[in-house]
Amino acid sequence: MIFFNEITWWYWAVTDVLLWIGLGIHPNAFYAAATLSFIQLIHFALRERSMTAFPVQVRLAYAAIFLLALWPPLRWLFWWPAVGTLALVLFGYCFLARCLSLLPWNRRQPLSWRLVRRTFLAKPVKGNILHCLLYTSDAADDLTRV
Repeated sequence: MIFFNEITWWYWAVTDVLLWIGLGIHPNAFYAAATLSFIQLIHFALRERSMTAFPVQVRLAYAAIFLLALWPPLRWLFWWPAVGTLALVLFGYCFLARCLSLLPWNRRQPLSWRLVRRTFLAKPVKGNILHCLLYTSDAADDLTRV
């Protein structure tokens, strides 16, 4: 799931390196990571031409976590995006996107334990998790695309 030729992967990879530097070596790296996150947010908002597009929602939520974590008493929150972004960069699994896909405006099915299980256990996909969930049959419990 490593896509060296895609700018999205590079945004996430560089952001994650900055997060780990901030956690382990130099806390000022958090500011660079936050700046890069906002650049990515603006880039995708312009590309999608909508603040409600799913890729923009993911980046907006990610940037909001950064804003919270920049407040010194909440610095421990940087562990969440550091670990989550590492999973995204290495395996293509985005926990944040899966959580956002369950919000009422992002789903067509009623919220159920089956949908939640399918959402979090689905294999990583190229693109976004919404596409996988929209094209996965509820009757087929094997978590594959139809």
